[in-house]
Amino acid sequence: MLAEVLRVVIAEDNYLVREGTRRLLQDSGLVEIVAAVGSADELLHAVRRLRPDVVITDIRMPPGNQMEGIEAAHAIRAEHPETGVVVLSQHADEAYAFELLKSGTAGLAYLLKERVGELEELLHALHQVSNGGSVIDPQVVETLVARRARLKES
Repeated sequence: MLAEVLRVVIAEDNYLVREGTRRLLQDSGLVEIVAAVGSADELLHAVRRLRPDVVITDIRMPPGNQMEGIEAAHAIRAEHPETGVVVLSQHADEAYAFELLKSGTAGLAYLLKERVGELEELLHALHQVSNGGSVIDPQVVETLVARRARLKES
């Protein structure tokens, strides 16, 4: 059975990561990259204009390099609940994970950037969030569980 081609917007300020991700996904034949942008503002404009199935965004982007990707993810899910969002991070950061998932997990994924090279895992996450599901990187889950255990011991 052929999978439906997903329309995706990529938001990543690092040109090499952005273009590498674009190429990897396009070459799969299962994804159409409808836009690739370098900031959260450009991401929000692209989503409003193009109505993608899924967004892939870095957590930290210009202008502040703080949590612009997470803020954009919340705005996208509020304005376009049918659009899934995959947030990428270099670190399994419990604070970022909590901030992303604090209002619910539907249509959201938190993956480490190293997963981008694992095409099957990335495609799985894209399909899950496009259908309202969620995916959390196993290392992020371990970090959250370890934090919970530390809190329980205190």
